[in-house]
Amino acid sequence: MNRKQASEQIEELRAKLNEHNYRYHVLDEPTVSDADYDAMMRELIRLEKEHPDLVTPDSPSQRVGGEPLPYFEKVNHRIPMLSLGNAFDFDELKDFDRRIKRLGQVETVDYVCELKIDGLAVSLRYEEGVFVRGATRGDGRTGENITQNLRTIRSIPLRLREPVTLEVRGEAFLPHKEFERINAVKEERGEALFANPRNAAAGSLRQLDPKLAAERALDIYLYGIGEVEGTEAPGTHTQALEMLSRLGLKVNPDRVTVKGMDDVMDFVDYWREHRTELGYEIDGIVIKVDDLELQERLGTTAKSPRWSIAYKFPAEEGVTILRNIEINVGRTGAVTPTALLDPVTLAGTTVKRASLHNEDMIREKGIMLGDHVIVKKAGDIIPEVVGVLKEHRTGDEKPYQMPVECPECGSELVRLEGEVALRCINPQCPAQTREELIHFVSRGAMNIDGLGEKVVSQLFREGLVKGPADLYELNREDLLPLERMGEKSVDNLLEAIEKSKGNSVEHLLFGLGIRFVGAKGARILAQEFKDIESIMKASREELESIDEIGPKMAESIVTYFEIPEVRSTLKRLEQAGVNMEYKGPSPAERQQGGNPFAGKTVVLTGTLQKMSRKEAAAQVEERGGNVTGSVSKKTDWLIAGEKAGSKLKKAQDLGIRILDEAEFLSMLDT
Repeated sequence: MNRKQASEQIEELRAKLNEHNYRYHVLDEPTVSDADYDAMMRELIRLEKEHPDLVTPDSPSQRVGGEPLPYFEKVNHRIPMLSLGNAFDFDELKDFDRRIKRLGQVETVDYVCELKIDGLAVSLRYEEGVFVRGATRGDGRTGENITQNLRTIRSIPLRLREPVTLEVRGEAFLPHKEFERINAVKEERGEALFANPRNAAAGSLRQLDPKLAAERALDIYLYGIGEVEGTEAPGTHTQALEMLSRLGLKVNPDRVTVKGMDDVMDFVDYWREHRTELGYEIDGIVIKVDDLELQERLGTTAKSPRWSIAYKFPAEEGVTILRNIEINVGRTGAVTPTALLDPVTLAGTTVKRASLHNEDMIREKGIMLGDHVIVKKAGDIIPEVVGVLKEHRTGDEKPYQMPVECPECGSELVRLEGEVALRCINPQCPAQTREELIHFVSRGAMNIDGLGEKVVSQLFREGLVKGPADLYELNREDLLPLERMGEKSVDNLLEAIEKSKGNSVEHLLFGLGIRFVGAKGARILAQEFKDIESIMKASREELESIDEIGPKMAESIVTYFEIPEVRSTLKRLEQAGVNMEYKGPSPAERQQGGNPFAGKTVVLTGTLQKMSRKEAAAQVEERGGNVTGSVSKKTDWLIAGEKAGSKLKKAQDLGIRILDEAEFLSMLDT
C-alpha cells in the first residue's frame, strides 16, 4: 500500500470511527458492535504507525492520553466564565423573574430550564471544526489547560460535523456507575476514596498524567457558547443548544423551554423528586432567559450574569450524634471505620450508619465520640460523615483512637507504603476469610441463592466452612441443626449449591476475589483462555497482551495462582464437580445472538427486588446486551422496577417494549 492509498484508507477509517463514536457516546444510539469498532481502531492505529506523518491531533486514535505534564499552563478566558447566583426557594425565583421583567422592560419571558450537573465546568475551543484546547473554569477569567485530559472523554468530538470556530462551555462529570468502580479499585489498593463524584471528576481531569484520566469513563454535557465564527449566530439559547447538537456536541436532552415562572417551578418540582433516577449527580436546576438579545441587554454583574440563576435543591444532609465507631475488616484486609449514629432521615430513608473512609479522615475532621456530625447522602451513594459541629460540644465527647491490632484476629495492623488504609496482613484472618466467602457466593460471582451474609457467618462461626471448597462438602446433617434452617430451606440451599457447579468459569474467577480482577476482567480472561488451567499457566506478558488487562492486574493474577493454597482450593473445587471452563459465547458470538439479550440495547429504571440495578446490568452485559443510561428510539427494552419514573413514560411514548422484573428474571434463565 503506497502513501496515497494509506492516506485515503486512514481518512475513511477516521470518518467511520468518528461517526460511530458520535452515535454511541453522544446520541446513545450505537450502530456497530464493540468488536467491529475495535477492529477498525486497530487497523487505524496500524496504518498510522506505518505512516506516522499522517497522524493528526483529531484522529480517534489520539484519545489515550499523551506523556505526563510537568504542570498545567494557564489559559485566559476571552469571555469570562462567570458563576451563577443561587435561589433556594420559589420566592427567590419569583424575585428573579420580576427583576428580569423590570430590567428588560418586558411583560413575559421565555426561560430554558436545564439540569445543574455537579461536576467540573470546562471550556472547549474548536478552530475550523478541530478541537484545539480545553480548560478549567478556574476563577472565571483564568483557568488551566487540561486539553490532553479532555481529549480522553469520548463524548467530546475531536472534530465537529461542520468547520466552525467556536468556544463552548460545559460540565464534565463522572457517572455514578464509574464513581463506584473507581472507589472499589481505590479501596482494594488501600488508597484514599473519592468523597463524591464531583471530586472524582475534578481529580481525574487535573491529573498531570493523561493516561490516568483515560482510565476513567468521564462524560460531559455542553450548555453554552462563549463565541462563534463561521456560522450564523443563534437568536435564542434554545437555538444555541440545537446548534451544538447539530455540530456533534453532547447536549443534555432533559431540558425544556417554558413561558413564565409557573412552568419553571413545575420543572424544578419534577426533578427534585426524580433526580435519583439519573445516572449522574445534579444539585439543582439552571434557569436562563431564552432570548439572547435580552440576555445581552440584561448584562452581568462582576460575578454572575443577570439573565440566569441556579435553583439549588435542599441538601440531603442531616445532623445527628455519632455514638461509636465500628471497625470492619474487608476481604483484602483493609480496615474501614464506620460511624454508628442516632437515626436520622435522609432522602426518605433512615440512616444509622455512615462511612468514615479511613483514619486520616477521622483525624482531619477532628471527629470525637459523642460529636454532633453532619451526614450527607446523595442519590444512591453510601451516607458519609462530612463535618463536625464543634460548637455543640459539651465536654463529654471522647477522642477516638484507631486500634493497633486487628479486631478479628489480633494481628498487628500495618499501613503499607503509599496506602492510607490500615490493613491486616494475616492471611488466616477469619474476617478476611468470611468476607471472601460472602463475595464468593454473591450474585455477580457463584450466585448461590440462600447463602446470604448471615448464613455464611453462621456457617463460619460453627466451623462448617473455612473456604470456598468447604461449601461443596456440606450436607443435610450439617445444615439442619442451624438456626432458622428447616428441611425445605436446607433442600433449597443444597440445590442452589449444586446448581452453581455449572456456572461458566468467569463466575468462579470473579468469586475467587483476585485483586484488581472485577466481573469484567474475569469475563475477558475466561473468553481469552477458555479454562482455569490455561489462565494459571499464562505469563505476565501473555496476560498484558490482552486488551484491558494492564501490568498491575497481570502481576496480581500470576502472583495469586502461584500460591499453593490457591491451587489446592481449585483442585478441591474441581473434584467437587465445579466447572472450570468457559461456557459462554465468544465476543463476536455475543453480538450475533444466542440468547434474548444478545445485541439488545437495554435501559434499567426503578427499584428491583431481587437484585440491584448494577447487578442486573452486569447480567445483561454478560449475555451480550448493551446497557445505557437513557431511553432513545434505539432502545430495544426498558426493564422497569418499582417507582419507575420519567424513563418509563418516555419508553411508553416511543413504543419501546417494557419488561417487568418477573419477565426479566425469566429471560435471564433462558
